[in-house]
Amino acid sequence: MEIGKPDRLNALTGLRSFAAVNIVLFHFSNPLWFGVLAPVVNAGYASVSFFILLSGYVLAYNYAARARAGQLDTSRFYKARFTRLYPIYLLSLIMAWRIIPQEYVSHTHAMFWTGMVLTPLLLQGWIPEIATFLNTPAWTMSAESFYYLLFPWLARWKQPGRIPPILARLGVIWLLGLIPGTLYIIFSPDGIPHPDRFSTGPWLQALKYTPVPHLMSFVFGVLLAELDELIPRPGLTRLLLGVAGFAATFFLLWLGADIPYAIIHDGLLMPLFGCVILGLSGDNILAHVLGVRPLVFVGEASYCLYLLHFNFWNLIHDTHVLDHLGLARFDPWISYVILIGLALLALYTVEKPAQRRLRKWMKA
Repeated sequence: MEIGKPDRLNALTGLRSFAAVNIVLFHFSNPLWFGVLAPVVNAGYASVSFFILLSGYVLAYNYAARARAGQLDTSRFYKARFTRLYPIYLLSLIMAWRIIPQEYVSHTHAMFWTGMVLTPLLLQGWIPEIATFLNTPAWTMSAESFYYLLFPWLARWKQPGRIPPILARLGVIWLLGLIPGTLYIIFSPDGIPHPDRFSTGPWLQALKYTPVPHLMSFVFGVLLAELDELIPRPGLTRLLLGVAGFAATFFLLWLGADIPYAIIHDGLLMPLFGCVILGLSGDNILAHVLGVRPLVFVGEASYCLYLLHFNFWNLIHDTHVLDHLGLARFDPWISYVILIGLALLALYTVEKPAQRRLRKWMKA
């Protein structure tokens, strides 16, 4: 018997809109503008970790049952992921052509040409020096492509079918995810006394941008989908998980100054993100609020917004279009609105049409 596609989780799509906007604000705002939400904006890098964990969860939610039943066609899965990932990724590289001279003077000739070759191949993230080559957010696509490669094998893992053993496995994955940041703190290889979001160094770059330190977040998401199958969707349990996850995440980000950056950057928040995801995967008021149509509408463009926001920001400000239109006094707020609009435009004029054509051509 063929296993069907599960129901959509609209609340998670709605939450993606907030996570993507938070990354935009992290890159192009002053967190102090946002008052009580300043710690959340200042820790916008954590939204990237959330996206990585969420991608593992969503893939497992949609494909793990089929994989365990031997019904997952690995070749078609890879083709489907490529058609989802690459059109907007390629657009982001094309739009970054004006950055090429800057990259040329910022690197040795050998490293520049390495970046030019590896970046279109989604391999730049494996070399910290060029992980953000041409388009800063694109390093995550290098990591995600690696995780997609591993997913069919991860999805076939035999699970115990009971909550306590799955929780134990999630705990082990969480601890493994804390190891890279903990080792960085212990050995301080870059000699930075108190690293933060503005710090840089070869080892810190590797911790931030290479695929391996973030792998456990993706694996955590895959295992979380197994736990999701065992918790009833209606009822109070998921609502409490979601509320507790949001509240605890906000509290920890408020304490961010007292928690080492290398720890909170990725691994520390895994269990809290897991609670949020389980809560929003249920049938409760929290899921209904975040699943409203406007949020889902924007959330569907979150990949475009995340990957293209540097390109669009540079386009808006390099062309001085706001000055020409007499709207510069409303910046940066109007720029944020324009970024969302351009992301939606990219979704419906590039991502979706290209995906349909590629899937038809590749039989994905």
